[in-house]
Amino acid sequence: MTLVRTRRSGAALLRAALLAALLRAALLAALLGAAVAGCATRAPAPGAMVGADHFTETVVPGRTTRAELLAAFGPTKRVAFDSGIETWLYTADAGAGRSEELVVLLDRDGIVRKLRRRPPYPGDGDGQRR
Repeated sequence: MTLVRTRRSGAALLRAALLAALLRAALLAALLGAAVAGCATRAPAPGAMVGADHFTETVVPGRTTRAELLAAFGPTKRVAFDSGIETWLYTADAGAGRSEELVVLLDRDGIVRKLRRRPPYPGDGDGQRR
């Protein structure tokens, strides 16, 4: 078997180096574009914002079920305990960039047992942390 060695001209080597650099740049641009697009299209937390008045009119402790909550307001942030009890958190616009929390306690059968509305803390939405 004979080995054939070819010589590349300086122009061919330059073209190959430029092509490799262009491919690396294109790959980097695609990766950065995907990363930025992923951040830009992230949806807000599900069920986060609801109408406070509609919420308190619709949710009745002792009667409203998990299925009714999901149908009316969608999924939201929740904490499930080993005992089967769940706490769900919704938020409602309170104006001026502030929000109030709507907290629901469901028993193990999926029935709302308690409902709490927490008004905005003083300073919510004014850009200051307390």
